[in-house]
Amino acid sequence: MGRAIHIFRTPDRFIAGTVGEPGDRAFYLQAVQEPRVVSVLLEKQQVKVLADRMGLLLDEVARRFGTPVPPQPADVADVAPLATPIEAEFRVGTMGLGWDADANAVVVELLAITETEVDESVVLDDTEEGPDAVRVFLTPVQAREFALRSTRVIAAGRKPCPLCDEPLSPTGHMCVRTNGYKRGEIFGATSEPEED
Repeated sequence: MGRAIHIFRTPDRFIAGTVGEPGDRAFYLQAVQEPRVVSVLLEKQQVKVLADRMGLLLDEVARRFGTPVPPQPADVADVAPLATPIEAEFRVGTMGLGWDADANAVVVELLAITETEVDESVVLDDTEEGPDAVRVFLTPVQAREFALRSTRVIAAGRKPCPLCDEPLSPTGHMCVRTNGYKRGEIFGATSEPEED
């Protein structure tokens, strides 16, 4: 059986979203081009890397080719949740990001996780061999909006500890910077200190 490559040349939406409560969220990327909807599961860090690199790519394209690139939007235009039902096609292992000068578009490719190492030549290629993939072409405006929304989705999780940057739970956490000493108010616990 050959690999499945889902291509979205003019997507209506390409967004990051989550399912679950902070501390127990599953992260998804979803491409929508009516009537098709494709969702893939990935890690929070992968969403962050993709959003960061997308912004850097647009800045580099503007610098190198003089291509007008829109500034970072002040607010996210698409705040709607992920389309349901959410059925992940696969879990993302490898991501590719590039610029298509002919289409004036950012190209995002998400490859399914595999047990074998993925050859670099498979990324952005239509060969029959290789992992399943989702390939999305985004206008520079869509790319900027994706990056901003992704940053906000990531930030909507648990607040970080002011000392070690690890996520806080409602009961606080054992901070490595304090050798395990737990100080309620500073480290996120909401309970009152015990009295003698």
